[in-house]
Amino acid sequence: MSEPGREHLRIGVLGAARITSSSLVDPARITGHRLVAVAARDRSRAEAFASEHGVERVVDSYADLLADPEVDVVYNPLPNGLHGPWNLAALAAGKHVLSEKPSASNAEEAAEVRDAAAKSGTVFMEAFHYLFHPVTRRLHEILASGEIGDLERVEALVAIGSPPDTDPRWSPPLAGGAVMDLGCYSLHALRRLAPFAGGAPRLVSARGGERAGAPGVDEWLDADLEFPGGATGSARCHMAYDGLDMSIRITGSRGEVSAPNFVLPHLDDRVVVRTSEGERTERLGTRSSYTYQLEAFAARVREGTPLPLDADDAVATMELIDASYRSAGFEPRPRSVLK
Repeated sequence: MSEPGREHLRIGVLGAARITSSSLVDPARITGHRLVAVAARDRSRAEAFASEHGVERVVDSYADLLADPEVDVVYNPLPNGLHGPWNLAALAAGKHVLSEKPSASNAEEAAEVRDAAAKSGTVFMEAFHYLFHPVTRRLHEILASGEIGDLERVEALVAIGSPPDTDPRWSPPLAGGAVMDLGCYSLHALRRLAPFAGGAPRLVSARGGERAGAPGVDEWLDADLEFPGGATGSARCHMAYDGLDMSIRITGSRGEVSAPNFVLPHLDDRVVVRTSEGERTERLGTRSSYTYQLEAFAARVREGTPLPLDADDAVATMELIDASYRSAGFEPRPRSVLK
């Protein structure tokens, strides 16, 4: 529960996405924050969602939710193409925003979201929840300690089995594609190694494959990157994979450290270190990364506690996504227009 003396967040939810149960509902219950309202395009879905998850009330539309004076935080788990437009609308309404990744459909729109966040004076954060879990923090600590030496190579893969053909993640108008849903994690994880590699990585090349029946939508994409200090990286994603793989391996001049599932560490909390002195496995706990994330976001909103990522970080990630698409022969995702 929330600590005594700390004001709870009053959260409004856009849509009735399945992910919200694990990404927000459970963490809010654990940390004592209120889910005060939900809106969906189909009111019956919003009513079912509210009933199942204990949301206090249903409002008629997304616009009504943004206008609700009791809502101070908006959570946006809508399809990718609707992140940018509704993030902009929520910020214009003076709300704090926790947006599912990516923050927008392309870098140009992400920059508009960044500017809107600066103008609003509220807190905006892209929900790269993995960054808040002890697994990722430990990977960075081990690299910083020098135990595995200087960074030489990093390989990240985020892959899942195929969603149905009707899933919005395959929809061109809704900014679908493997990179938008999965590859953003692998690219972001490599970007976060900049302090250990002489600066941010640059894209060297990328290649990908198109989803059958979904022209212009990537089913998989592999990106090769290089850091200023000479280290290299591979950021891969696949949205029609044989199984689930969300692994990262960081190789240094004196050893390596890896995490079998850095994206969903509650499923596998291991960090494995291999050096000339042998191999060891550390377990960092299966508490949800989403819970750590909500705690950090709330501390920022209520107390001004710094966050490790902001709207500038979101723009940099989208610039790398756009560059990867272009290099692999795809177009960056088009922005959606609200109707």
